[in-house]
Amino acid sequence: MRFSFVTLFPDLITGYFSGSILSRAKENALISIDFINPRDFSKDRYNKVDSPMVGGGAGMLMMPEPLIESIRAVKNNDSRVVMLSPVGKKFTQNDAIRLSNFSHLVLVSGRYEGIDERIIESEIDEIFSIGDFILMGGELASLVVCDSVARNVTGVLGNSDSLEGESFEENLLEAPAFTKPDFFEKRSIISEYLKGNHSKITALKRALSLCKTKYFRPDLFIKVAKKASNYEK
Repeated sequence: MRFSFVTLFPDLITGYFSGSILSRAKENALISIDFINPRDFSKDRYNKVDSPMVGGGAGMLMMPEPLIESIRAVKNNDSRVVMLSPVGKKFTQNDAIRLSNFSHLVLVSGRYEGIDERIIESEIDEIFSIGDFILMGGELASLVVCDSVARNVTGVLGNSDSLEGESFEENLLEAPAFTKPDFFEKRSIISEYLKGNHSKITALKRALSLCKTKYFRPDLFIKVAKKASNYEK
């Protein structure tokens, strides 16, 4: 799978792919990473890509022409163009799994006070937000999406079983997990985990997953409870 980052600051992103799993995925040609800078498409002698907002307002916006031309230069008929912005839909695990089925993902990172709305209308297929907070720019958010999508690409994790039973499947958080030693600083592993009865362990993990979801993410637990109620009917 190919990931193309449209960004004014590619150096903020490159280092993330220099080690660990994503580095190996690149070496094994499971994913590829490239960058395109809107400044390279600026007609201004100083490579200017921003301009004041029409109608007033603090800060600058990214102008249409350089950004649109940079997106068009990198995308093809198989591309999915995604922009990261606080105004977008909340990015979820289901989105990560779905996007991993595309052969080419173009990740557009905004800067300054955002981008001219006509860019969105013309070039963007989907807009995502990674949370209700504001960053300096879209690069970190683009990396989050890339990381989440890439791990769902076949072969990237090596062991496909690593994708099973993860948080957010069926709107549930993952059950507690442990390593040895069995007893550490007065805290012990749940004894049922050590007995080897896999059917009981599975049932217990399901129950603990429900408890964890109810405590940490009551919004998700409501969905689970509602689905169970409808199923019983």
